[in-house]
Amino acid sequence: MNNFTFYSPTEFVFGKDTEKNVGELCQQYGASRIMIVYGGGSVVRSGLLDRIKKSLDEAKLVYCELSGVQPNPVDTKVYEGLELAREFKPDFMLPVGGGSVIDTAKTIAAGFYYEGDFWDFYCGKAKPVNALPIGVVLTIPAAGSEGSGNAVITNTKTHVKNGLRMPKLLRPKFAIMNPELTMTLPAWQTASGITDMMAHILERYLSNTPDVQIGDRLAEGMLLAIMEEAEKVMRNPQDYEARANIMWSGTIAHNDTCSLGRQEDWNSHAMEHEISAEYNVTHGAGLAVIFPAFLTYASKHNPAKVAQLAYRVLGVTESGDIAADALEGAKRLKAWLHDVLGMPVSFAQLGVDNPDLELLNTRLHRLKGDVMQGYMPLDAEATMEIYKLCL
Repeated sequence: MNNFTFYSPTEFVFGKDTEKNVGELCQQYGASRIMIVYGGGSVVRSGLLDRIKKSLDEAKLVYCELSGVQPNPVDTKVYEGLELAREFKPDFMLPVGGGSVIDTAKTIAAGFYYEGDFWDFYCGKAKPVNALPIGVVLTIPAAGSEGSGNAVITNTKTHVKNGLRMPKLLRPKFAIMNPELTMTLPAWQTASGITDMMAHILERYLSNTPDVQIGDRLAEGMLLAIMEEAEKVMRNPQDYEARANIMWSGTIAHNDTCSLGRQEDWNSHAMEHEISAEYNVTHGAGLAVIFPAFLTYASKHNPAKVAQLAYRVLGVTESGDIAADALEGAKRLKAWLHDVLGMPVSFAQLGVDNPDLELLNTRLHRLKGDVMQGYMPLDAEATMEIYKLCL
């Protein structure tokens, strides 16, 4: 096991009606002027935004609103938010929504104190040294941004989708998590979120670091639980307990609990980012296409951990041929994503009939370098083979 430092200060307030505590929690963390950030109309139509405002009013807190954050969040909304923030001068950010809303709020929080272009943080020219504090009201379990210090934004001019990782600066102060708020999510959004959190676990699980049994068993247990609860929630979207288990899994999947002391991968995410940046597809759906292809490639080139996944999670019986067992595991995960979650598992099913693989692959390596290190070293030939396995 490798050396590690773990810092996770977020206060999680979980359960029914917990959004009613938002005013008190904001006060507890020193807020007086709050920027509420949200996406489309569902937060308004459901009455959630009104309940949040009522709680803030009762706490005598002042607030402004930034609405219209889209899936696959983009730089233009961040610039709009920064303009509003410099006019309103908030001392606290309050995203209400899922990962896209939270990541937009985090980026505004980091850019607020920076005199230059916030994109400098995403292209490596600068690092944020200060940020507005953040509290979250989560409505979509998927990205795990409510418990992480990470954010992802797409540059609309260059189509570069990149991430920022600042665990000591951008982890939320609190996260309100009411599983009831997820019951009205469309099946597609629920399934995409489940796929995303499973991918977050697998990116950490696929590691060459030896002697990391705790992390392995945590990851395997979460995957088994998610798959069991996912089948329940796809059958009955009103199943509170299934929703609760999935919501908490999304947080644990991405707060680094199961990645401590080990090398991580993240190459599948990098490959998917190129797809969603170019074709604006749902991130989880893109991962459902990429991950089985990645595991298929890995079954030939580094099958050990894929085979372990196959045995411990996917029900494959050891045959004595580790590569064949790993490949069978990849096939079973692909079938489960398609048959149980209804996820696309090819470019065509994703709605991208003629993907420009050369464009995706060239831009990927321009951003990530000639050889992407991780569970396997991937040069342009290797990543092209994986992209082709998605056809």
